[in-house]
Amino acid sequence: MAHLERITRRRLLVAGGGGTVVAAAGIVDLVSHGTLPGKALLDRLDGACSVPAAPESFEAAGPTIVGHFFSRARNRTVSYTLAYPRGHGPGSRLPLVIYLYGDGGSYASTLGGITPARALAGRARSGSLPPMAIAVADGGSSLYWNPHPGDDPMRMITDELIPLCRRHNLGSRPHSTGVLGISMGGYGALLLAEKHPELVSAAAAISPAIWTTYDQARDVNADAFANAAAFAANDVIDHAPALARLPLRIASGADDPFLPGVHALVRRLPSTVELSFPAGCHDDAFFEQQQLPSLQFLGQHIAALPD
Repeated sequence: MAHLERITRRRLLVAGGGGTVVAAAGIVDLVSHGTLPGKALLDRLDGACSVPAAPESFEAAGPTIVGHFFSRARNRTVSYTLAYPRGHGPGSRLPLVIYLYGDGGSYASTLGGITPARALAGRARSGSLPPMAIAVADGGSSLYWNPHPGDDPMRMITDELIPLCRRHNLGSRPHSTGVLGISMGGYGALLLAEKHPELVSAAAAISPAIWTTYDQARDVNADAFANAAAFAANDVIDHAPALARLPLRIASGADDPFLPGVHALVRRLPSTVELSFPAGCHDDAFFEQQQLPSLQFLGQHIAALPD
């Protein structure tokens, strides 16, 4: 497979020869635009998913605490983690980032392959992150952080996880809670910010998985929304005006399949939103590249704010 990584669209076409070139060109074009399956593989063969390594290093990570509670919102026991920066731990009073993971994730999910505690220890050219904690809780592997019959992961976040964190002195100051999400969680972060601006003071979405129609969402993930009415009620594009006054950062790769939905959202947002659309795909390499800039953005808006 290593040799395949050096194949480009041009080399694929030339290899066909003669009349085959035309047929191959048509197939590649259909795949490139998502009409035929295989765009993700084609992007990788073509190098579209290559992203430069993030200019960062890592200091020693702080502790991570794992806990459990019975969620009335989800009708089940939910596990969660609280990640602290170095030099802090249970009892520390810190700003809080709620992390919403992507499809297939759990309370133990990483941020593009980096654990929350290690992400907090990231150091870029601009310096270390301000001290803050990250909380992650089980919201279902494919429920898209919106209400479903008998299972409401969004209410679990707002009514149970955030109050639990505040009892631990995390996000207890006014305006000291932010939300970060990747893919499905990127959509969830936008939804949380739209629905509950009284709870979060800044949001960052990495590669948010935004569909523009219910049929599109149902065809890809039948579990994402309970029905068409649920999609409409939780459509982050239609409700984008609710984000107008919130500090917001959105990053998505230029070859991300959800980019049309992201662009549709951005057209409804003010010019003050921080946007990043560099080369990249919907994968861990891009997620990892964007996690530190996203945490830096949140830190600017939730850290060290007065009571």
